[in-house]
Order: sequence, then C-alpha cells, then structure tokens
Amino acid sequence: MRRALGRFGTVAYLAAMLGFIYLPVVILVLFSFQKGLLPVPPFQGPSLEWYGKAFANDRLMAALINSVIVALGSAFAATALGFLAAYGLARRPPAFAGAMRFFLMAPIMVSYLIIGLGLLIVFNLAGISKSLLAVGIGHTIINLPLCFAIVYSQFGDHHRNMDQAAHDLGAGDWQVIRRIAIPVMRPALFAAFCLAATLSWDEFIIAF
Repeated sequence: MRRALGRFGTVAYLAAMLGFIYLPVVILVLFSFQKGLLPVPPFQGPSLEWYGKAFANDRLMAALINSVIVALGSAFAATALGFLAAYGLARRPPAFAGAMRFFLMAPIMVSYLIIGLGLLIVFNLAGISKSLLAVGIGHTIINLPLCFAIVYSQFGDHHRNMDQAAHDLGAGDWQVIRRIAIPVMRPALFAAFCLAATLSWDEFIIAF
C-alpha cells in the first residue's frame, strides 16, 4: 500500500509540474484561434483571422524568416564547433585541457547584455555592419558552450577504443570523424542542435 501510494504521489507530482509548465502554453495556443481582440475568456471562435493577418504582414513574415535562418545557421555552427572542440579535448587532450574547457564554457557565465555590447564594439572596430551574420555570430558564441558540454559529456572510453581500432585498420583522422565519431554521437549532436536552435529562437538581447 505504501509503495502504491508513493508511486501515485510521484505520478501526481510529475503531472502537476508538467501542467504548471505547459498549461499556459496550451491556453495561449488555444486562444490564438479566438476571434476576439484579447486572449481572455470566454472563448470566441474558433477563427483563423489572426493567423491570416499575421501571414499577410510582410514585415512580420520577413522577421520570421530571418529568425529561422539565424536559429538554424547558428545552431549548426555551434554544434559543429562544439563537436570538434569536444572531440579534440576528449581524444587528444593537450597540456592545458582544463583551461581550454574553462574558456569554452566561460560565455555561459557572462550576462548576455555584456556579450551583446562587447560584440557590438568589436564589430564596429572590425567594420562589420549590423546584419543577420553578426546576429548569427553572437548566437553561435552563446550556444557553443552548451553544445560543447552536451557532446563532451558523451565521449567515453568505449568511443576512444573504437577510434583507436579504426586507426589501427588504416583510417585517417577525418575518416574516423566522418564514419565513426559522428554516427556514434548522432543523438548528442541532435540534442545539441535542437537546444541551440531553441535558445537562438528565443534570444532577443544579443540580437537587439
């Protein structure tokens, strides 16, 4: 009986937490189909009026496309760079590997406002104009530590053994990365890419 009550309490607690997190999102999506001007009860609809007006707004659609480009581009760059850094530090760690890991993770400890202002100053000095490329570089910088941490945490001794076996069989470094490391690390790479794309989509301060 105690075990059953404990399991019920665990399930109830988990359901309550998930409801607390996702219920506002569900309500927001539901009221996006409301015909009224404000997302407040009672529900009036359903209607696609606001979606039609949103898709008919050229500036809004241009902003949406730019957000997609920056999110996917910066997520791909951060994931690729994070993978290469993690692979190098996990397979052939240099003498100052600990310091390198610290500097790779340092941006996650700095306020996005400071990073954004610093990037603006550097871009102005370098003659780089305000553009999607500049925003993408900023998003890559803030997402690189997370991608590196996710991928680096998945490298273990069994991965090192597979790499050594591939080298013993005559494979070069890039062949090992392309045919062994990337396929094996695909779940971690996919998770890092999705997280980076989500954070880039939600980020505003650096873009501003």
